[in-house]
Amino acid sequence: MLQSHIDIDNGLLRLSDEDSNQTGPGSGYAKIPRGAYSIIAEVHAKPRKGEELRAATLPLIFLVRSDPKNLVYFFQRDRESPGHFIFYEGFATKEDFEAHNNMPYVKEWLGKRPELAEGGVKITRMEVQPAARE
Repeated sequence: MLQSHIDIDNGLLRLSDEDSNQTGPGSGYAKIPRGAYSIIAEVHAKPRKGEELRAATLPLIFLVRSDPKNLVYFFQRDRESPGHFIFYEGFATKEDFEAHNNMPYVKEWLGKRPELAEGGVKITRMEVQPAARE
């Protein structure tokens, strides 16, 4: 059974695993807990609001990645439809994700969303699956 813990090192999130011998590129994947709670969220900017929505969201990258309970966070922009954005977020538990959503910077972003985005945020709740060798 793997036991993981999270360290903050010079402002960067680093997952470490006492029982893992995996090193090199991709070694961080082995450190995501079995059954981790992840979400895929999609948002579409209103016409001519794509750059404004992007600019309002970019500060979240550092803030969310600085949260010790956040395992992974990506903010992505569709190359073919620049007003379409996708978030990929991972947390050990649903409770950690819910605590994240209650952070002041997330609430502030959600407050800006109605003026910048069409409709709501489409969220798909996922469970991270273990590697085949586990």
